[in-house]
Amino acid sequence: MEKEEMEYFRRILTAQLEELLSQAGDTVSGMSTQKESYPDPTDRASAETERNFMLRIRDRESKLIKKIKKALDRIENGTFGICEECGEDISIKRLKARPVTTQCIECKTKQEAMEKALGL
Repeated sequence: MEKEEMEYFRRILTAQLEELLSQAGDTVSGMSTQKESYPDPTDRASAETERNFMLRIRDRESKLIKKIKKALDRIENGTFGICEECGEDISIKRLKARPVTTQCIECKTKQEAMEKALGL
């Protein structure tokens, strides 16, 4: 992969990381200041459901943050864009669609087929 392409992905991943970290900080501050009392059980249940939904989203984003950091590490050590399964280059098109990917489309397709067959 060329140096310009690596820089392109570094900028994209860094921007995604900054955005996710900013959102995570907003969620934490929003949850710590939210001390409302709901006399109506329906309102309380609705607020709790919304809070749980936001926590699930933030959990998924936390996992994405870890993947982004690993992708940035791969850029630093020169292994970004190389499939961890077969060692072949991952297509630029796939990396643009999912920059945190660690597998080429062929290996990922095989993995998903195996998971489906095993019922995972």
